[in-house]
Amino acid sequence: MRTADKQIADTLIRYGEPFAGNVWRVQGTAVIYHKTLERIAAQAGIRFEPPTIIRSERDEAVLLVTGHLPGAKPGMERVEWSIGEALVNVNYRVSGKQAAYVYAMAEKRAKDRVILKLIELHGLVYSEEEADEFRGGRLAEVQAVSEDFDAPPFDEVTEAEADLKRAIDAAESINAVTDLMLTGETQAILAGIPQGTRDEVRDYAKARLVALGWPGTKGRRRAA
Repeated sequence: MRTADKQIADTLIRYGEPFAGNVWRVQGTAVIYHKTLERIAAQAGIRFEPPTIIRSERDEAVLLVTGHLPGAKPGMERVEWSIGEALVNVNYRVSGKQAAYVYAMAEKRAKDRVILKLIELHGLVYSEEEADEFRGGRLAEVQAVSEDFDAPPFDEVTEAEADLKRAIDAAESINAVTDLMLTGETQAILAGIPQGTRDEVRDYAKARLVALGWPGTKGRRRAA
C-alpha cells in the first residue's frame, strides 16, 4: 500500500471506519464517501457553525462553513473553514426529473472539505461530492485504492444510482415509492453497490416520501 493510502487507512481506523468499501480511486485520486465523512465528524465530535451564505441564486449556491475539532486539552481546539459551491450544469449536474438541491450540495462540499482539513487528510483524499466529475462518469480510469478492495466499476455504480433515483422521482405516491424500494430487483441492486451509495439512495427515497406527505397514514411499509 502506498504511503498516502496508508495514512488514509490509519486515519480511518482511528475513527472506526474500514479502508475497504469507503475509499476508491479515480484517475489516481483517492475518493471517499460523504456518508463516511459524516460518521467520522460525529465520532470526532466536530462542531459546525451555521453556514454563511456568500451567493444565493436559483441555480447556484456558495456557502462558507467553519468547523471546530475538540482538542485533547482545553484551549487546544482546532478550527478550519472552507467554501462549498454548486452551480447547475457547471459543477453540479442533474438529469431527467432529478431535482437540483444546490444549497444541500454546497453545504456537503464545504463540510466535507472542513472535515478533511480537521482530520489532516485534505489533499490526500477527496469527498465524492468534491466535484461533479467524480459522479458524471466522464473520468475513464476508475480503480480500487488497494488490491484488497473489490468494488464494482464506478460507472456501473453511478448508473445504477441514477436509475434508482429516476425511478423514485417518477413514483407519484407513498405506496409507489415503498413498492419500488421493496421489490426484489431494487433490493438486489442495493445489495450490489457500496454502502455509502446505498445509504444515499435510501435517503433519497425517504426525501421523496416526505415530499409526498409521509409520515401520514399509519401502517405504511418501511421503504428499503
